[in-house]
Amino acid sequence: MTNKKRKVCVVITARPSYSRIKTALLAIQAHPDLELQLVVAASALLDRYGSSVNYIEKDGFTITAKVFNVLEGENLTAAAKTTGIGILELSTVFENLNPDVVVTIADRFETMATAISATYMNIPLAHVQGGEVTGNIDEKVRHAITKLADLHFVASPLAKERVIKMGENPKKVFLTGCPSIDLAKEILNEKNKDFNPFNIYSGVGEKLDLSKGYIIVMQHPVTTEYLLARIQIEETLDAIMEIGKPTLWFWPNVDAGADGTSKGIRTYREYKDTSNIHFFKNMEPEHFLKLLINSDCLIGNSSVGIRECGYLGVPVVNIGSRQAGREKGQNIIDCDYNKKNIIDSINTQLKNGHCVILPKNRTTGLVKITINFTNQNAKTNQTQIYGRIQGQSGT
Repeated sequence: MTNKKRKVCVVITARPSYSRIKTALLAIQAHPDLELQLVVAASALLDRYGSSVNYIEKDGFTITAKVFNVLEGENLTAAAKTTGIGILELSTVFENLNPDVVVTIADRFETMATAISATYMNIPLAHVQGGEVTGNIDEKVRHAITKLADLHFVASPLAKERVIKMGENPKKVFLTGCPSIDLAKEILNEKNKDFNPFNIYSGVGEKLDLSKGYIIVMQHPVTTEYLLARIQIEETLDAIMEIGKPTLWFWPNVDAGADGTSKGIRTYREYKDTSNIHFFKNMEPEHFLKLLINSDCLIGNSSVGIRECGYLGVPVVNIGSRQAGREKGQNIIDCDYNKKNIIDSINTQLKNGHCVILPKNRTTGLVKITINFTNQNAKTNQTQIYGRIQGQSGT
């Protein structure tokens, strides 16, 4: 009698989620004892946020189900309703797929729908990147998912300590690191890291000469400050224009305030000369990492500055409160939403140049732990069911 494959359902809800989990998806897909069920939902399906689904399919993954649940508005009400719709739709998906474990990634508001649906349906939940502190709504979501999760894959020793202090069983908390570092390691080890984005991706703006250096901007709205999103992005735009260096600018995530950020960028382009900036919606994770490793500096408030840039040694100017409380490397300078402060910080980082910090990659461990957990959980469920049947027959 052959062992039944364990069904691992991974839910990807946004652009950053895919790059965070891609190497784990490959490992799950390649393992003979596991069946990958890949669910793509929310902004990962939408063209205005870069159609991550296209890159997922291009990489050879079969998408088991798609969930369209994003409500227009890009405000707090839309975020809450998007989560509610996600619960309704994902519950149906999980009922149909009957997975042995559901995997949710990080802390975006859409991931709450994944966690709630799986929990109320008695499906074991594995959470990647719990236990981290950021000081905004993402932190609340992350900690709430931690309490709903049965299995925890954390990125740092401090994150592991926090999850355990929240009352989680230490035997179910594993320090696996961030799977996105596996991808960064592959790019770092490649001999040819040169990449011209204009040959593959169109975007908006002039085709810039990147041969003498360039910077990258990734700035998202902060949900607790969403009414200030437009003002905040204008400060960064002013700073980038004064620096004058060729700039590759990536579109914001679908958070409350994204409309303000987007309008700020569009209006700025209409009334001012932004010929030193080229705007992109999205690109394949490997291509983005090549751009990142060759860049002079990353500016904004993306967790890419914390994770991938920390590994690759890329200088970062981290603006505002979105990453407040995060564990940060020596490659990062924090500043507020002030044109002069942003300019000063960029100039400092351009002088500092790259440094190197190399954490370990542990995706293989993540997959092995998942297999062991699903096997143990199956045995537990069989024992519980058998016990209930025996109890019923004895009454």
